[in-house]
Amino acid sequence: MDVGESYEDAAARELVEELGVRASPKFLFKYLCRGAISPYWLGLHEAVLTDELVVDPSEIAWLEWLTPEEFSEARQRWTFVEDGLDAWQRYLQQAESTPGRRGESGPLRR
Repeated sequence: MDVGESYEDAAARELVEELGVRASPKFLFKYLCRGAISPYWLGLHEAVLTDELVVDPSEIAWLEWLTPEEFSEARQRWTFVEDGLDAWQRYLQQAESTPGRRGESGPLRR
C-alpha cells in the first residue's frame, strides 16, 4: 500500500498492475498476518472480473482459474506461500459464517 492509500484502492491498483484489469474490489476483512519475515496487516477483497486478464510476466509466473476442489488438489502437488494459505482458510471461514455466501463463490471459481 502507498501512504494514504485505502485497502480498496491498493487492491484495485494491484489488479491493474499485475493482471491488467480494472475492477471495484469489495473489502471483506483485514487481519494481522504473522508473515515469514515480520507481521503485517492483510486485507482480503472480492472482485468480479469481466475483462480478459493481461498478466505482467515480471509479476505473475503462472495463472490458472481453479475451483476450490482443484485448488485443494493443487495444494497436495505444489508449494504455496504460507501467508496465502492462511488467507484462503480465513476467507473460507468468513464465507461459511456469512449468510448468503458460500465458499465455492470465491476467487478461484471458474
